[in-house]
Amino acid sequence: MLDLLLRDVHALTMTERRPVAHAVGVFDGRIVGLDEQVADLPARRVVSGGGAVLTPGFADAHNHMVWYGLSLAELDLSACTSLEQVYDLVARRAAALPSDGWVIGSGYDDFVLGGHPSRAALDNSGGGRAVWLKHRSAHMCVVSSAILAETGVLDGTATVPEAGVVGRDESGEPTGLLAEQAQQLVDGLVKPYPVEELAAAVARAARRYVAEGLTHVTEAGVGGGWIGHSPAEVSAYQLARQRGELSLRVELMPASEVLHPLPGDTVGLDLGLRPGFGDDLLRIGPMKIFTDGALSSRTAAVTEPFIGHGGLGVLGDDPEVLRSRMLAAHRSGWRIAAHAIGDRAIDLTLDTLEEAQRALPRPGVRHRIEHAGMVRPDQLPRMARLGVVPVPQARFLHEIGDTMAESVGPQRVPWLYRHRSFLEAGLRVPGSSDRPCVGTGAPLSGMRSMVERRTKAGIELGAQERVGAKEALRAYTTHAAYASHQEHRRGKLARGTLADLVLLAEDPTTVASSKLADIEVLATFVAGELVHGTLPGL
Repeated sequence: MLDLLLRDVHALTMTERRPVAHAVGVFDGRIVGLDEQVADLPARRVVSGGGAVLTPGFADAHNHMVWYGLSLAELDLSACTSLEQVYDLVARRAAALPSDGWVIGSGYDDFVLGGHPSRAALDNSGGGRAVWLKHRSAHMCVVSSAILAETGVLDGTATVPEAGVVGRDESGEPTGLLAEQAQQLVDGLVKPYPVEELAAAVARAARRYVAEGLTHVTEAGVGGGWIGHSPAEVSAYQLARQRGELSLRVELMPASEVLHPLPGDTVGLDLGLRPGFGDDLLRIGPMKIFTDGALSSRTAAVTEPFIGHGGLGVLGDDPEVLRSRMLAAHRSGWRIAAHAIGDRAIDLTLDTLEEAQRALPRPGVRHRIEHAGMVRPDQLPRMARLGVVPVPQARFLHEIGDTMAESVGPQRVPWLYRHRSFLEAGLRVPGSSDRPCVGTGAPLSGMRSMVERRTKAGIELGAQERVGAKEALRAYTTHAAYASHQEHRRGKLARGTLADLVLLAEDPTTVASSKLADIEVLATFVAGELVHGTLPGL
């Protein structure tokens, strides 16, 4: 007997053999058949989809789940269009806090505001309290004098990490701006977060994610570095799962900083845990390493200077340190997920991966380049030869495309956040958001940007990189599964695959692109269980 029979649906299976189906049978968390294979079988629950569109569950190949969950409890600055609005929100929050309370906000955009919030204004609006406002790119933040004093920046005793930038005015005084690794100065004051707080953040994020049709996400950096929140971060996910609050599947990328030497000239986690450890709900994925910054903050490592800035960005560490970490990870059986946005950082990553494969061939390993934000034409065949998986975020084009275009100039705009070129080179492109960085992480919004490639100002960036709606859907289903070596387990509706499903009010492959992001998610299933929505019979 089936556990669930979904009838009267227009199912986009993402398979060539049977691209459309109208009935799906589920047993023990997996799909056991389609249409005539299951139509006459008895089932404990029979649900009619009323003709709605069914697709495989969406997957986000690069997000920051804990960070997003924490941000839901912080001041949301993403809608601010002036510095005065920012200061007003800070003042309101400060008025409700004790004198030693912290005002924490996230999502401000200096391009929209006309500049970064000033330290003096934050001191005033925060009433002298600690104020910490995070840039939407996550590669910068601004803080008040109280925090600068506590970190040692004001008296000059702070040790700024390699590749960290402390903003200063013409007189040399700190402005309150901290970029890249310099943000660790603030982290040192607040981390590690309590596991209970992190588990609550996971639960908050999970509720939002399943409401958007997400059934799998990859958490891009836990446990260490400026991207992690606690050495015990994995236990927060375990606690959320134990409480029944982890309602979707999660793959965790340990930050490179938490890998350490193990016997046998290898590096890894304690007990020798490696990628793949865990189960279908919670498992360890690749090692995450930062090789550079971001385009919006002009800290991505590029080969030609940024326009109107003159700089070449920064690498995430000394090149030899980055190289040795990646080589050791490859040698130790890890997949590598290298954050590389600028073309100079991508050169470094490709050179290192090529060296690693020469020394120890690992065919089909699928190392990843996270973001792959500005890829030169000559780098495309190199990526294809190495079989890497590029993980760009198409939604960046809408949210910060105008800023990026201004930074790199018209000659390099066609290289930004490619998609079609990757496909034509033989690479698969998973859908991802980098949430909470930059903007919305909803998969349907990401699909719209893959199809349109338009900025907020309506400017089309790299029209030759557009893809059709079917390919956009494939990015968030089959290609996202491929990026995790799970294409045979999820990302399509076929016998034996996980019963992770999304029921939509309209067909994302035929609706006008302008309406893609507005499609209603009627229901989300993980392992055949309803985790979002309401349907008769469930």
